[in-house]
Amino acid sequence: MGLARSANGRGRRGGGGGADSGSGFGSRFGSGFESAGPMLGFLWARRSGLDQPLRLRRAESARRVLSLELNKDRDVERVHSSGVNTLDIEPVEGRYMLSGGSDGVIVLYDLENFTRKPYYTCKAVCSVGRSHPAVHKFSVETVQWYPHDTGIFTSSSFDKTLKIWDTNTLQPADEFHFEGTVYSHHMSPIATKHCLIAVGTKSPKVQLCDLKSGSCSHILQGHRQEILAVSWSPRSEYILATGSADSRVKLWDVRRASGCLTTLDQHNGEKSKGSSEAANTAHNGRVNGLCFTRDGLHLLTVGTDDRMRLWNSSAGKNTLVNYGKVCNESRKGLKFAISQGCSPEFVFVPYGSTIAVYTVYSGELITMLRGHYNTVDCCVFQPNFQELYSGSRDCNVLAWVPVLREPVPDEDSEKALPQSQVNPAFEDAWSSTDEEG
Repeated sequence: MGLARSANGRGRRGGGGGADSGSGFGSRFGSGFESAGPMLGFLWARRSGLDQPLRLRRAESARRVLSLELNKDRDVERVHSSGVNTLDIEPVEGRYMLSGGSDGVIVLYDLENFTRKPYYTCKAVCSVGRSHPAVHKFSVETVQWYPHDTGIFTSSSFDKTLKIWDTNTLQPADEFHFEGTVYSHHMSPIATKHCLIAVGTKSPKVQLCDLKSGSCSHILQGHRQEILAVSWSPRSEYILATGSADSRVKLWDVRRASGCLTTLDQHNGEKSKGSSEAANTAHNGRVNGLCFTRDGLHLLTVGTDDRMRLWNSSAGKNTLVNYGKVCNESRKGLKFAISQGCSPEFVFVPYGSTIAVYTVYSGELITMLRGHYNTVDCCVFQPNFQELYSGSRDCNVLAWVPVLREPVPDEDSEKALPQSQVNPAFEDAWSSTDEEG
């Protein structure tokens, strides 16, 4: 399959690589610079030293996110026979995507367009189907690529297992078994000194599985009910966030055996001690979604109290950003995503059969992306092209892409236009005929 042990992914885009493939400016269908006016202003300011070099990139990335719409020219091949619970795009090239479904099936898609035609279908390269001897027996709740290599991916399921897969053979290289249902797992995107996979199960204990030794190295105790969401910090490889049905979110340093670093409190310690509410709760319901911002300085959480909260991850404080009602009826983990490289940053949250797009730091609801026919359970952001993919109980995976800028007519295109469509200001009034004096 050509996925094994690719450390840099150079030259894999079949003509789509180069500067655009890593800059976030390009598109699979063309350049993002068709309209040169605002871009020239940014370029001039950057060249003159008036702006930081990243400002242009961040502004264009934000513009593209704000123009996301359901792609009418691209389909994702439908393979699942029941709901799609989880998606993940590998961070090496941003080309291959995994999906896991309620049918226990895992599918690997190639997002690249090799046809060079406007309309195409993202094909399933391979899948772990119902006839596969190692297929999960029940619903797959989480899939994740190994952060540094497309040759390995992981999956966890309601069948109480976590499996480590060899992408090339599509066979499990290792398997971990648990006493209860597995709701979520996560590998650190930056770890170099450990290979721990955090696993949330029906047990109130957070399990840490070591890829090197092939065993559950140790557990983290402190929650009172099942663990619905786990997420490693992208800032420190030892910091882990966990969300539970006990309404609590805990931050851990896995090097410490004495307990968690802090338990997040939605009231920042100002709630009256005589209150009937439990102390140090992050939500007034089950916490079933966690996501760090790209820099790791903030943590977003969602709960079944229909609220989303933004936390300062170093101070453990609620920033009190108000996102309004964020509808969340899921009884299991909810997979949402945060943009990367934008200014401002955005968060994409499944909201019934739609996806709500908010600004992370102001809480403003930007838009609702509509296209699914049933409840959306997961979404994943592709930062190289500012694209969004979502999975739903309607068995579909949808692609949301930025609207391209309208091209500015050049001299050749103006000549090709009918005379009635040419701006009179650009018409040639000169004539060489003898009749005109």
